[in-house]
Amino acid sequence: MAVEVAAARRPFTREEYHRMGEAGILKPTDRVELIRGEIVEMSPIGRRHYAFVNNLNQLLAVRLAGRAIVAVQGPIALADDTEPEPDVAIIRRRPVPYKEREAYAEDALLLIEVAERSLAYDRSTKLRLYAAAGIPEYWVVDCVAESVEVHRTPDAGGYRDTPPTTSPCSTTCVSTGATCTASASVGPSS
Repeated sequence: MAVEVAAARRPFTREEYHRMGEAGILKPTDRVELIRGEIVEMSPIGRRHYAFVNNLNQLLAVRLAGRAIVAVQGPIALADDTEPEPDVAIIRRRPVPYKEREAYAEDALLLIEVAERSLAYDRSTKLRLYAAAGIPEYWVVDCVAESVEVHRTPDAGGYRDTPPTTSPCSTTCVSTGATCTASASVGPSS
């Protein structure tokens, strides 16, 4: 007689997740992030993804110089069990330097996910996660369609304000006032 055994999952905290990195269980080359206590493997970075992230970084850093910080593929602590690594994060300048205290949800003005292979995940899991954490604005850049989806006004189930998708990738961040047009081409367009 076969006995069914439910597979138990043990969620991890951010502290345990970081200790795994310090102990060498997670390698610096591992492309993972902590989502609701689970260590989730991220999609590999393709050529178009890489180009879009670089162009967004260049454009936003110039437009936001001295007003906000543009962080690329760094962690944002959303909860004790959640630390995603958005492709681009616009985080506020603050008196306590980020080298002394990591970025938390309240520090984020805008998070951007660039999707080459992760579009469905970014439109669902990441969108709900960021909205629940109170991230004021979230963009999903679709590398294939070369368009951007803008999500504003978070609530527990998602975002209430989702203007029509723009193509080419051009939009304005409400929190910072920065207007950005980006593409996967070698140089940014304005």
